[in-house]
Amino acid sequence: MKLHPLFIACGGLLCAQSVAAAQQHPHEHINSEALRSVRGNLATEHTIKANQDFAKGLNFNDVEVFRNNDRGLIVELDETTSTPLRYRFSGLHQGESVAHLSPDSVNPSLWRQAQANFSANGLYKVKDDIYQVRGVDLSSATFIRSKSGWIVYDVLMQDKPMVLALDFFLSNVPDGGDLPIVAMIYSHSHADHFGGSRAVLERFPDVKVYAPHNFIKETIDENVLAGNAMSRRAGYQYGATLGASAQGVVDAALANGYSVGEGYQVTMVPPHETLPSGESEKFHERVIDGVQFVFMDTAGTEAPSGNVAYLPAHNTLWTGEMVYQGMHNIYTLRGAKVRDALKWSKDINEMIHAWGGEVAYLMGSHSAPIWGNENIVEYLKLQRDNYGFVHNQTLRLANNGMGIQDIGATINDELPASLREVWHTNGYHGTYSHNARAVYNMYLGYFDMNPANLNPLPVQEESELFTEAFGGCKKATEFAKAKFDEGHYRFVSSMMDKVVRTCPEDKAARRLLANSFEQQGYQAEGAGWRNVFLTGAQELRVGTMSGTAKSASPDLISQMTVSNLLDYLAVRVVAKEAEGKDFTIAIHLPDIEENHLLELSHGNLSNIMVNNKPEAGTQLTIKKGDIVAVQLGEVTFDELLSSGKATLSGDKSALKTLTDIMVNFDDSFEIVPRPGVGQTVDAHFYKPLK
Repeated sequence: MKLHPLFIACGGLLCAQSVAAAQQHPHEHINSEALRSVRGNLATEHTIKANQDFAKGLNFNDVEVFRNNDRGLIVELDETTSTPLRYRFSGLHQGESVAHLSPDSVNPSLWRQAQANFSANGLYKVKDDIYQVRGVDLSSATFIRSKSGWIVYDVLMQDKPMVLALDFFLSNVPDGGDLPIVAMIYSHSHADHFGGSRAVLERFPDVKVYAPHNFIKETIDENVLAGNAMSRRAGYQYGATLGASAQGVVDAALANGYSVGEGYQVTMVPPHETLPSGESEKFHERVIDGVQFVFMDTAGTEAPSGNVAYLPAHNTLWTGEMVYQGMHNIYTLRGAKVRDALKWSKDINEMIHAWGGEVAYLMGSHSAPIWGNENIVEYLKLQRDNYGFVHNQTLRLANNGMGIQDIGATINDELPASLREVWHTNGYHGTYSHNARAVYNMYLGYFDMNPANLNPLPVQEESELFTEAFGGCKKATEFAKAKFDEGHYRFVSSMMDKVVRTCPEDKAARRLLANSFEQQGYQAEGAGWRNVFLTGAQELRVGTMSGTAKSASPDLISQMTVSNLLDYLAVRVVAKEAEGKDFTIAIHLPDIEENHLLELSHGNLSNIMVNNKPEAGTQLTIKKGDIVAVQLGEVTFDELLSSGKATLSGDKSALKTLTDIMVNFDDSFEIVPRPGVGQTVDAHFYKPLK
């Protein structure tokens, strides 16, 4: 069955994209990360110096993360199990031996992080009865021995990689390889922690599934309404069209990348039980197949639905994605609601005070474990204080009158040496700059109270007027080129973005803007920043290349509520076209005993779930399962009506009116000014590998 790309996995989260968009843009999305390698320009003398100066502040003698990566290794991944992820970077990374030898085109701190992530490679023993498979996907799978089998904590991002990881574990674990998986636990509501669940269920049908409070709702809700924009932006953040190379993708912060392969799907087995929320029960003790867990609700930190857990019999703390070997996102570049940095810091503090006196092992969804009580407590305090620093210092600067842009530009200067000098507080995933701006935005919004920023012109109009003020495209480009030669890449990007929008056919301007993006990418410590800059350069030069969209999964779509679906329809309505075409549709779903009223008025489509069948101009009766089938492209609405599986009465034109006033989203909309025919520059950088 061919499925539409309704859902796209984007680095730990789930992004929704409309079926209509997939139909409007029928081009095939191929695995370009495996097919192409960016070559790019050389690093300039200014970039080389910037990276060399950056390296002077780094302690390459601290190799503890590599020791932790190697500790407990039972067997390295075989060739087959390396296929989803690790093989893509095998020609680029070598691990600890090259951690201090970064190419000129890669920030030395990010290069070292990439080598540490590349070192995740096999089945590891954390302690007696606890094992991890690392290096197969963006996240790791953790196996805990229970009374009658194994409990698996987080199950990777997609189904087929989890099949490989499961086979690898059961074939190589020293004892218990013939025992079943009796339980799955999802740490939080991001796809790289539940996406492989179907693989476990198909092999062990009796497996029980546990998840944090509100898991289904938050999994589906977080990215549905803005899903098309989010998935497009995610392609930038994760460098979906850049191959692994010294001028392309080198890392994804949490791991080198995520699994890629033909037919891979993000799946979701719904939980049999969800755990209490922090509002009613912050800590919840639970025994699962003989293993005692003390769960702590962490909703609103790294994910809107999440938990951590302590295993008292093992003196082991499972941290999910609350901590890893780096600083996480308070705001993620692909787009999501801002996370609460203060609660994040406080919840880590709760972990310290609850279990810091006895914990001996720390493990999570990403990065290697940490051993020893003193090491763990020190690590947690640094992580706690890092998120506290971003929150508190941002508000201190804001309360002193500093605006959002300047805070982003200066927050690094406020960083204490005790945070700066350790590796695991560095901004590989969430940088201090964009995290600080996220904190500002959470409390004060995007507006800095400068009247000049209150009512800006549309981007194109502003660009044309600025370019006129510069003296025209040619003169502006000459001026910017001089600044580029001096190493002022941030300024050049800001100026030339306006020039290229004004004169999109000017190849010299286009090349200069792309080159300024590229050099900033080479200097970026954050993996997302690097990928955004380099993808922007790519699209300026040759346009939008095919990405790495994943196929939809019936598991995911079937969990969308009817209200989710109707809310999404409302986002697609063009208000001006809808004005004056008012209607009401009563929707009855007999299989789930729900009734919904859909109303178009004043150009807006609203919906509400009601107890009884409402009065309406149009009456539609349809099963929830058939709505899912329509979304998956298995059947059309007309076919349902013809077969009698759906019935329509009253004003039958209302549905056609709804179709006529809805837009089909462009899933590859323009982000930077793309070249027209004959306007490409430096296309040789992006030729497919032979």
